[in-house]
Amino acid sequence: MDTVITEIAPDVYRLSTFVDEANLTMNQFLIGGDEPLLFHTGYRSLFPSVSDAVARLIPLNRLRWITFGHVEADECGSMNSWLAVAPAAEVAHGAMACFVQVNDLADRPPRPLQDGEVLDTGLRRVRHIDTPHVPHGWDAGMMFEETTSTLLCGDLFTAFGSYSARTDSEIVGPALAAEDMGHATCLTPELAPTIRALADLQPRVLAPMHAPAYEGDCHAALGDLAAAYEERFTAALEGVRPTA
Repeated sequence: MDTVITEIAPDVYRLSTFVDEANLTMNQFLIGGDEPLLFHTGYRSLFPSVSDAVARLIPLNRLRWITFGHVEADECGSMNSWLAVAPAAEVAHGAMACFVQVNDLADRPPRPLQDGEVLDTGLRRVRHIDTPHVPHGWDAGMMFEETTSTLLCGDLFTAFGSYSARTDSEIVGPALAAEDMGHATCLTPELAPTIRALADLQPRVLAPMHAPAYEGDCHAALGDLAAAYEERFTAALEGVRPTA
């Protein structure tokens, strides 16, 4: 498997590996600066390919921050492999998740992040946003690179299949088709409001983990996704209400 590098915003690099068995892209994102940040680590099996790609951009021992959306193998499976090759690196994740899981899983103590806390790479400012259960996982969170307005949105907009690295084509339809196949999203009262709050950030680029980087109307795409999930939540609620 080859990992492809694409700069999706200044100093923001998408590292993408297509996994045939899953029919899915696995994307990590490297944000440059004096203290480079990696969002998502990939599976342990992908570490050789992904680390080779990162090494084309920076010396691995310069990596400073290792972050991810939630605790799941594709998001953080190779976390300790990265810690081993980057002696100065720290895992940084939401405070609750560090307490519940990451303190035990990481080979070095992680840095717990509060909602809204910023990691400064020297070139870019990356803000942690708590999004519990959105799209899934109690510990879920996303990162917003403030200077390029790039939203690292994790499993939102997941789409099966192989795509170009960047797109301005419609992305909500493929995401809903993937949801129909996998049913990965938690349908809760907070789902749509949380996605609308992400839209209020006015991102210029959406950087999903399993889809192309999106350069169209990001505010509208997030709003449309929120509306679609709100409709599904309402329908699910109607389905369980007792009838008179």
